[in-house]
Amino acid sequence: MFYRPGLDDHGLPRNPFNAIVSPRPIGWISTRGADGRDNLAPYSFFNAVAYTPPQVMFASTAAKPDRGDTKDSVANIRETGVFCVNVVEYAMRDAMNATSEGFGRDVDEFEAAGLDRLSCETIPCARVAGAPAALECRLTQIVRLPGEANHVVFGEVVGVHMRDDCLRDGRFDVTAFQPLARLGYMDYTRVAEVFAMRRPDE
Repeated sequence: MFYRPGLDDHGLPRNPFNAIVSPRPIGWISTRGADGRDNLAPYSFFNAVAYTPPQVMFASTAAKPDRGDTKDSVANIRETGVFCVNVVEYAMRDAMNATSEGFGRDVDEFEAAGLDRLSCETIPCARVAGAPAALECRLTQIVRLPGEANHVVFGEVVGVHMRDDCLRDGRFDVTAFQPLARLGYMDYTRVAEVFAMRRPDE
């Protein structure tokens, strides 16, 4: 089949777009507003985008009545210029899902999901205690995309936390914790098998 988004009716019960672009890593983004309130929310439009300096991005595609044109994460980052990306492991799937609820801006998702927090080292922000890894980031830019509430947030990684049991033979080993990834619809997957391939020019 073929359809043109926004022009054709694909005739399917749900939009297939994010099922096609999958699996996607989940950026569990923690922020702190200028008022000192912590926020934690998962974003599946997330990835690393550069090595030197290390940089990441995530996209927020919805808005809340109490935040105007965006959601708590982007609003807090606008105020403070920092955020932390917490890596989601399979064992934390239920807590991650709990933080996806559309709470009001006065709700602390760490508390709502029963999560412990630790302070970041280089930025004034909390991070998820026990996460396999966390990336402390300083905002480089927020790009407004076409659409009612689409924003892409770019940040430079200025601090890296790795859980000790995830380091094996000098490598950060994802099989130690099984990263959670987003598929389409209500579907997720986890990394349980890894194989290596060398590039032809290496």
